[in-house]
Amino acid sequence: MGDPAGVGPEIIAKVFSDGGLFAFSRPFVVGNAAVLEKIVKELRLDLTVKTIASPDESRPGRGLLEVISIGTIDPARHAWGKPDAHSGKDVVEYITHTVRLAMKNEIAALVTAPINKEQIHAAGFDFPGHTELLAHLTGGTRYGMLFVGGGLNLILATIHHSLRDVPGLITRDRVLTTIRLAHEAMQSFGISAPRIGVAALNPHAGEAGLFGSEETREIMPAVLAARAEGIDASDPLPADTLFHKARKGGYDIVVAMYHDQGLAPLKMVAFESAVNITVGLPIIRTSVDHGTAYDIAGTGRADPTSLSEAVRLASLMADHRRKMKGDAP
Repeated sequence: MGDPAGVGPEIIAKVFSDGGLFAFSRPFVVGNAAVLEKIVKELRLDLTVKTIASPDESRPGRGLLEVISIGTIDPARHAWGKPDAHSGKDVVEYITHTVRLAMKNEIAALVTAPINKEQIHAAGFDFPGHTELLAHLTGGTRYGMLFVGGGLNLILATIHHSLRDVPGLITRDRVLTTIRLAHEAMQSFGISAPRIGVAALNPHAGEAGLFGSEETREIMPAVLAARAEGIDASDPLPADTLFHKARKGGYDIVVAMYHDQGLAPLKMVAFESAVNITVGLPIIRTSVDHGTAYDIAGTGRADPTSLSEAVRLASLMADHRRKMKGDAP
């Protein structure tokens, strides 16, 4: 459900009310039933909130929002846009419980609504965000953040780091791992031989060392190693032209060297509909690509498009994984 005080409950209620997700998934929520009932009533949605104990009890259908309800939030003190001391703890409980279900194959995929990193830290959990917490819970050591939207697919070589620290983190091994993850992720979308555009770190790809040497010292050696494994990866290319080429169909996915290098162009073309996918974990996880938006929480103004897309992509990935394993639907 994400942060109970944010827009997570609202966009969930709207997506369930629309009902389109039932055409390709069997969804239920892990969160707080009282908070979801509150938003359903306030928005006057034609939904019945029903508490269930496990996925086995789920009988999803239009007009029904099923919830495994956990946490310690007092509904009487809950206020939109005002997270309290319990919010961070409850959010981690939602995630932890759902990951357990995924690890036991009781669910096919996990889709997350937005969380507040400060609230998680305040509750005593030292994780920069969803991605790192999920890696910890699943034992993942090789993972990445991939984003889809507006005709672009991209993955980040570095995630939540100070820009000052990024050049030192751009190593051959890190870039090679990210290229491998990009290749595997696109194959999970059904692209057998994906074309990977690799972004340079520096302007003009370093201009033969005039503006930096990361391209020749670290990125190009990673590209060559990836090619030796049969991966179709480009030379490090200037980011100011690479994203244009990718959106025109020249590449299936872009490897960006740092957070804003990748997210700025993607959010320019897909601010409302972009989806965040954690790759490299033993479970499928997608997420909205926006924050808790406390300023509009509970107002009815939150756009559920990103959540709808996240559920659709999770279902697509789960279906592809099932087919690859030869499992029954």
